[in-house]
Amino acid sequence: MTDNKVFVFEKGLEAVRCCRADGLGINMIKKLGMDQIIISTESNPVVEVRAKKIDIPVIYNCENKLLALELYCEQNNLDKARVLYVGNDINDLDVMNAVGIPVCPSDAHPSILKIASIALETKGGDGVVRELAEKFEY
Repeated sequence: MTDNKVFVFEKGLEAVRCCRADGLGINMIKKLGMDQIIISTESNPVVEVRAKKIDIPVIYNCENKLLALELYCEQNNLDKARVLYVGNDINDLDVMNAVGIPVCPSDAHPSILKIASIALETKGGDGVVRELAEKFEY
């Protein structure tokens, strides 16, 4: 949901840019009754703040995304073969190889583009979730 860029301020605080269209996309997916979660390696609590605002669970500062997803699936009785995962970089490779529907933005790392079942037209941070939600709605 970001463009992988970070704003670093002189006092050490960091911020990321998010697209409001993704918030709308998340709500569209909620209306369809699909579970959603953010799994991020980012340690900055800005990830948790954004997840709270859009009201979806989050695992951040995550060292092993695959292990986190497997645990989430186990706790929620979900089959990984039925999981759709959106990833964009090499730290998503293991998860994308383990799920049934690997999805990526158009500007994903080449190794991710190679294994994605769906490569979206949108770049990261520019409404990827919204584009994905519209595929379910129409």
